[in-house]
Amino acid sequence: MARTNSDDLLMEDDLAAAFLGGDDELVAPKEEVAVEEVSQESGESEEDEWENADDFPGQLAVDVYETADKLVVKARTAGISKSDLDVSISDNILTISGVLSGGEDEQTTRWHIQECYWGEFSRTIALPVQVREDENSVKAELKDGVLTITFEKEKTEAPKKIAVQ
Repeated sequence: MARTNSDDLLMEDDLAAAFLGGDDELVAPKEEVAVEEVSQESGESEEDEWENADDFPGQLAVDVYETADKLVVKARTAGISKSDLDVSISDNILTISGVLSGGEDEQTTRWHIQECYWGEFSRTIALPVQVREDENSVKAELKDGVLTITFEKEKTEAPKKIAVQ
């Protein structure tokens, strides 16, 4: 599910309808859509899709919110050590990247279920408000699998009235 500014929740059927062209079209239940059908449409086999998945770094889910004087970015980073994280900011663009290791076992002969992402991940976010980027104004903390980055918001002057003559 996704949360919007108005705190409305988008349900799975609503999302499917949005991607398939609206509520008018029939949406097949989740169980009826097979991976083979998708693979055949793209001309790739199921194995090719798994091999190509390594070409793109995984995405990191984030929450971004603000208080009166701070902008806060939170990301679930369970299983990632501080040394495997890279956090940077430039021109109000935040980049969080790293490597999540530990999911491979060389003796594996066949996967039955693989839902966990292992490998490189990256997320770049254009921050919604101007923040101070100096070291004293930014705090990053990794605690209990959650990365929390807190920025001081840049103080903006109130608009000045210009008299029209």
